[in-house]
Amino acid sequence: MPGERRTLIVIVITAATMVVEIVAGIAFGSMALLADGLHMASHASALAISLFAYVYARRHAHDERFCFGTGKVNSLAGFTGAVLLALFALLMAWESLGRLLHPVEIAFNQAIGVAILGLLVNGLSVFILDYGDPHGHHDGGHEEPPPAEHQHEHHDHNLRSAYFHVLADALTSVLAIFALLSGKYLGLSWLDPVMGVVGAILVARWSTGLVQTTSRVLLDHQGPEAIRRAVRQNLEERAGATVVDLHLWEIGPGAYCLAVSLVASDPRPPEHYRQFLPPDARLAHVTIEVHQVA
Repeated sequence: MPGERRTLIVIVITAATMVVEIVAGIAFGSMALLADGLHMASHASALAISLFAYVYARRHAHDERFCFGTGKVNSLAGFTGAVLLALFALLMAWESLGRLLHPVEIAFNQAIGVAILGLLVNGLSVFILDYGDPHGHHDGGHEEPPPAEHQHEHHDHNLRSAYFHVLADALTSVLAIFALLSGKYLGLSWLDPVMGVVGAILVARWSTGLVQTTSRVLLDHQGPEAIRRAVRQNLEERAGATVVDLHLWEIGPGAYCLAVSLVASDPRPPEHYRQFLPPDARLAHVTIEVHQVA
């Protein structure tokens, strides 16, 4: 699977650079550099969880114990990664505030060199994970969910998540370089721990958004309003039935489950109404219940 291979490559690169930045940040006294290293550590952990989700979903794609396939493994991995990000953000903020109150001497030349190395590595990771703008859909009416590998090819949330992870890493590296250059040439050494706090805030904001997104999937939040509206309009305006109950929820990346109850004066078999479902709604499982108007 392309996303799995790309993620593995970036994990190796990120982990190696993470170790260099954390060791250098401690050795050279740079909190911004240490924060960047911890930021990369958080993303390496999240990427490792994403890789595990890829492998697990692929190996259990046809496991009958999973009623709707293994698509939600990705959301569970994202939620776990978000919790790790939040913990790293707290650690970064605590250490940065400590450096503000108790400054330490910074070896600017060495720290700047390592920060630039980190930025180059992040740029390479962005290039590797450049997922482009993949578009695709699953035809409505499938009784069985599409294979996990096809879901990832068309709507790879894991790959997209990893992509924005390394983009955030690159931004943190830029902040670290800015803080170190300001400290060396302008004497603004206090900017170094301040950039550590800024990095912590960025990580916290990212983790909060990821928690909200993944928890909606894990808790079977109602699917997109646009798809629900299209389903309702097609069934009522084209098929001549009345929708009395409709449930749409996400069961995997780019795949939805639909359960709908209809009433009609002249009820037809469920298969008749199935043909009126929006073809671009990415419906992997469909249940249609039809009743006659009392």
